[in-house]
Amino acid sequence: MLKGGDLRSIGPANQLVVLVKCQEDFDQLFRFLLEGERIQAMRAADAIEKITIKYPEYLKKHKKELLTLLSTAVNKEMKWHLCQLIPRLPLSVKELTDCLQTLTQWASEKRESKIVRVNALQALFNLQQKNPDSKIKLQAMVTRLEKENIPSIRARLRKIQQGNKQ
Repeated sequence: MLKGGDLRSIGPANQLVVLVKCQEDFDQLFRFLLEGERIQAMRAADAIEKITIKYPEYLKKHKKELLTLLSTAVNKEMKWHLCQLIPRLPLSVKELTDCLQTLTQWASEKRESKIVRVNALQALFNLQQKNPDSKIKLQAMVTRLEKENIPSIRARLRKIQQGNKQ
């Protein structure tokens, strides 16, 4: 179900979401994130992201693999989905620090895909909300990113700033 087509299409990823009924089903899907071709991994990541909105606990078993992917990912499709998945994990202080470093790098890197940058910024905000005692310093980055005047990034910054006021 995950093969064929091109990277601009999620293919039948939405159909997979409804087929995953338990941890074992999820584990089979997760395998494609690690072992599949680029298109399969991207579609698996899309389905995993959608499934874990409702069932984030499915990710716990795969935390080590996700953290490894975060530090090794090169494809923008994988990066933007990792940005959505990482905040759903329970993280130790060391893991949180490592994630923050990678996400900050992705959000700040001008050569990075805009969708990766926007999702990394959102992930940083989500991690800050989830870990209020952590030392996440978003304001300096927000100030820097606002100066770039990129519409998608500025729109996400507005959304995040509105979230901070609530």
